[in-house]
Amino acid sequence: MKISFIEPAILLNAFAMTLTIPLTAQYVYRRIWEETGNYTFASGSNVSECAQNKSDPIFAFREEVQKKASLFSLQVEMSGLIPALVSTFLLLSSSDSHGRKLPMVLSSLGSLGTNIWLCVLSYFKLPLQLLMASTFMGALFGNYTTFWGACFAYIVDQCKEYKQKIIRIAILDFMLGVVTGLTGLLSGYFIQELGFVWSYFIIAVVLTVNLTYIAFFLSDPIRESSSQIVTMSCRESLKDLFYRTYMLFKNGSSKRRSLLCLLIFTIVIYFFVIIGIFPIFTLYELGSPLCWDEVYIGYGTALGSLSFLSSFLGIWLFSYCLKDLHITFIGILTTMVGMILAAFTRTTLMMFLGALFACIAFLETLGGVASTSAYNGIYSATVAWYPGFIFLLSAGLLILPVISLWAVKCIGWEEGSYTMFVPEEPCEHSSD
Repeated sequence: MKISFIEPAILLNAFAMTLTIPLTAQYVYRRIWEETGNYTFASGSNVSECAQNKSDPIFAFREEVQKKASLFSLQVEMSGLIPALVSTFLLLSSSDSHGRKLPMVLSSLGSLGTNIWLCVLSYFKLPLQLLMASTFMGALFGNYTTFWGACFAYIVDQCKEYKQKIIRIAILDFMLGVVTGLTGLLSGYFIQELGFVWSYFIIAVVLTVNLTYIAFFLSDPIRESSSQIVTMSCRESLKDLFYRTYMLFKNGSSKRRSLLCLLIFTIVIYFFVIIGIFPIFTLYELGSPLCWDEVYIGYGTALGSLSFLSSFLGIWLFSYCLKDLHITFIGILTTMVGMILAAFTRTTLMMFLGALFACIAFLETLGGVASTSAYNGIYSATVAWYPGFIFLLSAGLLILPVISLWAVKCIGWEEGSYTMFVPEEPCEHSSD
């Protein structure tokens, strides 16, 4: 008998993702530290002994390592840019007709292969440049955003009523907060007690369990519903997708088209900032004046995951007294506060407060890969003269979605008007 609960797969995937990202960032940082100079990397060192004197050689050395680590991360992200975009688009667009499990299985295989390769890379201390090859191969199968996109589409397929979808996603959001918080909290102890090799091995085991659950135990509503079975080729699926998007704009009024463009612009800018800044947090925390060890970085990751819990509670409480747009304004403004706090951080307490306000999200592939690449490039160029500049830039960019949402409000957004984004007539067309 097949199981229709996607939540276990999402939570296992969230555990693997939350542990992999800071683990890889710190592994790259340590390898570059060891290969750059003769200074020994002191794991678990006292953060109060962090060099803040710019005339101290270790201060300049840390900045050089940060710059190299950021540029290397940029190269890694760029190596997976094209295959990730293509695979994500093809897999998610075809899942409407071929089922949601295919992108889940393939992206899980890609993540599993990448972690196995990272385990081998760290065990044999192979050249760090080989990490780019694993990123490229993993991206061909889709990445975490491909997996999450298919999972949330799976939930939408199951829930017929709007309120049912909202409640289920809100509960899932809360569960994600708990899992990512605990994983982030433990990530530093994983590195200290087990090291990188065994940590990557544990992640690979978790991904194997998740892949088994999806492939053999999870049901697929689209494939099992007779009304949904269609024999469309990949080319026809893509053509149908573009046609539906085109009709969504063509058949709508000028007001609807304006609202769609403004909302898309808001989402792109917000995700660009949020996804791009996430890996920079680890590099920033490793450098002066914080010089955190792996345990403190785990604490910061855990505190940042409180955004899942705060979003659940915020939506639940504010929905009784505020409109959706007002709740969105509050979310963006709290994120801006977090970025500004991080930019002027000089103590551990201030950095924890910045992590608390910075609501981290992992969503769109295009925004994720492009923004991560851009942020790594900007950080490597500005780390020498002001490491906190990247956070001020993020806070400034978030003004754009605020302006865009204000324009949406001025145009005339009304609660309950979500149905205006549904095509006004069925998309019936012939595929020549």
